[in-house]
This record gives sequence, structure tokens and C-alpha cells, in this order.
Amino acid sequence: MIRQIIPLLLCGAGWVFAQQPKGEALPPYFPTPMSIVEKMLQLGALKAGEKIFDLGSGDGRIVILAAQKYGADAVGVEIDVDLQKQSSERIKTLGLEKTARVILGDILKQDFSSADMLTVYLLPSFNEKVRPLLERQLKPGTRIVSHDFQIPGWKAEKTETIHDDGEGRAHTIYLYRR
Repeated sequence: MIRQIIPLLLCGAGWVFAQQPKGEALPPYFPTPMSIVEKMLQLGALKAGEKIFDLGSGDGRIVILAAQKYGADAVGVEIDVDLQKQSSERIKTLGLEKTARVILGDILKQDFSSADMLTVYLLPSFNEKVRPLLERQLKPGTRIVSHDFQIPGWKAEKTETIHDDGEGRAHTIYLYRR
């Protein structure tokens, strides 16, 4: 398969790049600030031993914090091979392999039926694509926390606005329950 490097966006440290298979569009990778990661896990009321999936896990920061601080069984799903490798190496370096992992794969081809909680930071069009899969798979009571973008067709149980993430940006996080 031919792969190409696509510059996606400019952030404080420079360009963020993602590898993608030729002809397939990937959403841009923009890391969630750690202050927002913490708020997402708090809003979802993550508890020790619960199973959490982070859809489009990027560098693994949500997975790592969920395992490290909350004692959760944390799984990320990432389609970008470089981001998946980077997060897996960090998990290994931190000694979290028993409770944290990031799998290389397509979100739309995963089984989330064991989830107690999911986190997402996906564009609205992708939230709309993944919604039917989640509706089929998630057990009653599963919490879904979405960063900045609502899930079309679902009504948020709770919405929290963070006016300043410490870097001058505002964020909104939505809590849904199946």
C-alpha cells in the first residue's frame, strides 16, 4: 500500500503530520490539552477497573491518564501507524502494559460492547458515522464523553464549557449515556 505524509495543521510546536493510506481521508490530529483530558475523565466519572475506549487516541494521552490515575482498563483505537507506535512506546516506558494499550485499527471495525465509557474527539461528520455502531454495540448505561463536537441525533445528559484550557482556548465537553 502506498502511504503519504500529509501536513494537517500547525500547532504551537510546529506541523502535526499523519500518515494515511493513499486515497483515504483521515481527520486532523489535534491533541487534547491535558486539562481537558482530566475534565473529560471527571465528567464521565471514570472508576477503577472500568473499561474505557478512546476513539482516535492520537498520542495516547487519554488512555495513559485513564490507566495511570484512575486505574481503568484503557484501550485506544488509532488508525495512524506512527501515532499508535508512539503511544504504545510511551505506555511501555511507563510500565502500563497491563492496563493500557493502543490498537492499530479503524474505529468503524471495532467491538466496543465491553465499554463502560468511551471518549471521542472526532469531527461531527465522523461522530455521525460512528453513532450507529455505538447504538448497536453499547450496553445500557455506557457513558460517552465527546470533546468539542456533539454526536448528531443524541441528547447530551450534561454539557460543560471550559472557558480557558490554560492555553487561551475554550472547549465544550458533552456527556451522553446509552
